[in-house]
Amino acid sequence: MIPAIVNADFSNSTASDAPLAVITVTYSPGEHLSHLIASLDAASTGEVLLVCADNGSTDGAPQRAAAEHGNVEFFSTGGNIGYGAAINAAVAALAQRRRTGAIRGDYFLIVNPDVEFGPGSVDELLRCIDADLRVGAAGPRIEEADGSAYPSAREVPGLATGIGHAVLYDVWPGNPFSRAYQANANMHAQRTAGWLSGACLLVRWDAFDAIGGFDERYFMYLEDIDFGDRLSRAGWDNLYCPSSVILHDQGHVAGKFRKVTVPAHHGSAYRFQRDRHPHAWQAPLRWALWLGLKVRGAFQLGLRSPRRAVKT
Repeated sequence: MIPAIVNADFSNSTASDAPLAVITVTYSPGEHLSHLIASLDAASTGEVLLVCADNGSTDGAPQRAAAEHGNVEFFSTGGNIGYGAAINAAVAALAQRRRTGAIRGDYFLIVNPDVEFGPGSVDELLRCIDADLRVGAAGPRIEEADGSAYPSAREVPGLATGIGHAVLYDVWPGNPFSRAYQANANMHAQRTAGWLSGACLLVRWDAFDAIGGFDERYFMYLEDIDFGDRLSRAGWDNLYCPSSVILHDQGHVAGKFRKVTVPAHHGSAYRFQRDRHPHAWQAPLRWALWLGLKVRGAFQLGLRSPRRAVKT
């Protein structure tokens, strides 16, 4: 049974003024969560409801945020169930309020707790997705500390691209396989993409329901690639909207725990390609990918820089 979300009450909201549900998966997010909450005020002219889908925080930050802010709720998932599973659980818990009009029924927003929204960034995402009913998800421009754009709108990697990127990226970042995968030649123009980063993603409720949400076999990493790919296969578009800008302090957790995160990333990468190349005659290709990921993992674990070990 999914536990009830506790705190704010929007039961008297009408459909026109109902808040946009914003879901963030928390796992001892520390001060990052307070920065996210502070940035939400200027991100949208409409009301928002931030739901902390908590996977077992021990720092008390999500609980404090819910106690201190009327538009923040704490939702325990019951344990460290993974990113995609936590999103699915929060969406399921919000479904009744969607049906009654207590929250917006057209879209909800997914965001990492280590994100800070730029002014008007949520409204820009809403503008982008509103313009085309074929858009199932919209994502912003994600800027790093130096102002550069993270390649958050990429092509879905095929097997050859995946193997080439996995084997060559750390020794030759500009190789053609990685360039094709990252598709980062133009991060200034609005365009469709194979998938969008799950760090910040405005999702159409109907599209999410149509594909059954996130694949919960992905505990961490590549769940957003799988999600975007399945949206595309179901006839929806993934729209990159660079007029919406956010900041993302990525890599701070992965860098501390790369003995866990690096194998997890490569395990997810292998699962993604294995699912899409299941036939017996494709076994040699799967073996090549498995070997390439093992080699890359061993190389990354020997690197001194923890950020590069997961920045793929």
